[in-house]
Amino acid sequence: MANELSIAHLVMGAGPVVKTVMVILLGASVASWTIMLRKRRAFAQVAASIEAFERQFWSGQDLEVLYKTAAGGLYPPGSVEGVFIGGYREFRHLYEQQHLPITAALDSAQRGMRAGLAREMEALDDQLPYLATIGSISPYIGLFGTVWGIMSAFQSLGTTGQPTLALVAPAISEALVATAMGLFAAIPAVIAYNRFAAVVDHRAGQYEAFIEDFMSLLQRQAHAFRAGSVRDTAKAS
Repeated sequence: MANELSIAHLVMGAGPVVKTVMVILLGASVASWTIMLRKRRAFAQVAASIEAFERQFWSGQDLEVLYKTAAGGLYPPGSVEGVFIGGYREFRHLYEQQHLPITAALDSAQRGMRAGLAREMEALDDQLPYLATIGSISPYIGLFGTVWGIMSAFQSLGTTGQPTLALVAPAISEALVATAMGLFAAIPAVIAYNRFAAVVDHRAGQYEAFIEDFMSLLQRQAHAFRAGSVRDTAKAS
């Protein structure tokens, strides 16, 4: 309890510039923890969504049914459904046009999945640069507050008749709190950013593998799709 009171006393006794630095660092820490909690919840939702979708995808379910289910449902931003929807939408649009070769539909599907991949990766990366910024600049902001506080302490020390360490020690201690707060804001942000960046890289590799698998599946089923479309057209006529 005494330590808490002493720290509070140091914070309240700091000069206006150092106090401003502390407020900025406190705001940065609150913002980083808010982002960390949101991203952790979002990544957990994405992981659950990927697991559920891949279970359906590899169960042998008809792709048309899977597409309608995914397109008509809700999925968290950054999920593999966006990649699948983007590719299959382009594929089904072109393979129904009988005058176009199947390779055109496959190429369009790959472009659609690449576009979907870019959108989903952007959603996964959302707000991570803020963590990187907080982690990189917070120590320097805290150091600025410390330097300013120490400079002010020595200036006030020079105006006293009998300068002693006891006079300057409280002011230096108040200034050093700014450095501690800078580290307090930076360290969790850096750890979280590295962790989340690793998750994003893992998802990117996972989605790249899905694109390859899905393209192989489409290539195997392309002729079956075209044959089925021709039969449907013949029956309609």
